[in-house]
Amino acid sequence: MTEATATIIDGKAFSERLREQVTIDVAALKAEHGITPGLAVVLVGEDPASEVYVRNKGVQSLAAGMHSETHRLPADASEADVLALVGRLNADPAIHGLLVQFPVPDHLSQARIVAAISPDKDVDGLTVTNAGRLASGLPALTSCTPVGCMMLLKDALGDLTGKHAVVIGRSNLMGKPMAQLLLAADCTVTIAHSRSRDLPALCRQADILVAAVGRAEMVRGDWIKPGAAVIDVGITRFPSRDPVRAAEGKTRLVGDVAFDEARAVAGWITPVPGGVGPMTIACLLLNTLTAARRLHGLEG
Repeated sequence: MTEATATIIDGKAFSERLREQVTIDVAALKAEHGITPGLAVVLVGEDPASEVYVRNKGVQSLAAGMHSETHRLPADASEADVLALVGRLNADPAIHGLLVQFPVPDHLSQARIVAAISPDKDVDGLTVTNAGRLASGLPALTSCTPVGCMMLLKDALGDLTGKHAVVIGRSNLMGKPMAQLLLAADCTVTIAHSRSRDLPALCRQADILVAAVGRAEMVRGDWIKPGAAVIDVGITRFPSRDPVRAAEGKTRLVGDVAFDEARAVAGWITPVPGGVGPMTIACLLLNTLTAARRLHGLEG
């Protein structure tokens, strides 16, 4: 049996430190300027996974001293109703961060909903304005998960200059902004996807490999360059291996990377759970704080 070699990148511990710092900064913003950062989340329908995410966002934003609102609309809500709610939250001075939890029901247009969100409050970093500012090297609200990935990489590796990064996935929420952030850190970046030829060979070139495709254990150990940093963004739920827990509906989480195989080759690796996941909400809080400062002219 191959001995595990990779250093575990502990996203849970890092996210706790980040949330502590955000809480300190929120308290300072209140004390010095009388401003309480406000986050509003819109949930359309009753998707179970989305319910969990939205509840966690509310709990953690309140714990950081922020104002938190959750707006629930029925699954059959019209697009006009969703856009009207977004418009009201855009205009609400108590709200500095606004996101609509995706996916939304099929009869709604995600593109039109995103386009309706004020770029100044777009804490998911999905608007064309924020995507364009990121690509141009200007200050932008940037998607939370890639921001969290970059924090973990810099904490583990230090200077990323000159490293070859391969990002598997090209979504607007993860793959594209991840590539832009890596470029800004002076990496050489390859974006791979479902139509890339010889994906294993591409991955074996990577000093930094970011897997964000949502296919459980797709990335095998022999895809990994020895000593590479592996960031696993994927989360797939399976029934627990324990029959009793499975009968109770308990699940286990699996990433896009075959963890045990990859750990035997990589230099650093994020686990699932406990890696990238906890960073997402922590970075959402950071984005909300940043948006509040910018909306009040306290940050460029």
